[in-house]
Amino acid sequence: MHPYIEKPIWTYIFIIICTIMFVAQNLTKYWIYLAFFPAYAFEMPWTFITSIFLHADIEHLLFNMIALFFFGLSLENIVGRRLFAIIFILAGIFGNIGYLITDPTSLIPGIGASGAIYGVVGTLVVLTPFRRVFLYGLFPIPLILLVFLWTIIDFAGLFSPSTVAHGAHLAGLFVGLLFGVYLRRYLVKVEYY
Repeated sequence: MHPYIEKPIWTYIFIIICTIMFVAQNLTKYWIYLAFFPAYAFEMPWTFITSIFLHADIEHLLFNMIALFFFGLSLENIVGRRLFAIIFILAGIFGNIGYLITDPTSLIPGIGASGAIYGVVGTLVVLTPFRRVFLYGLFPIPLILLVFLWTIIDFAGLFSPSTVAHGAHLAGLFVGLLFGVYLRRYLVKVEYY
């Protein structure tokens, strides 16, 4: 961590918000007005942001929050609080745009922080491509290989029906990669892992 970078806080804040929103989702049906529906995207523009903090079930929430904890803390330590928050929110918004582009008339609600997390991972992979991560918590591989595998899976998923918004993952990742290229070139010097 660079000496001028503050300790991470937004990673924790986003995890807390997602957890509170998940509890609220299970206590009321009004969450539906915060979910992103491509068919109603321009009638409910706030959902480009609010849907990032909703999750379908406890497994969805836990998986995303574990990923956000590890990848988010790593990135926030490198780029600082402000840039991390910007990357997370913009990747989440563009994730929803990716869902809109790949399934513009869908009435299936797009919810979850996946697009935002893919953006975080995209930035992180450009800055530290050989950082060691554990596939399924067991097999150490470089982050660049994990991102490559995720990209192949999501690209293939665009062509097979499912309830996963693969377009959101890919768009979030793309935005993260762009941020990473910009940051690496202009703003931060990083060590390779």
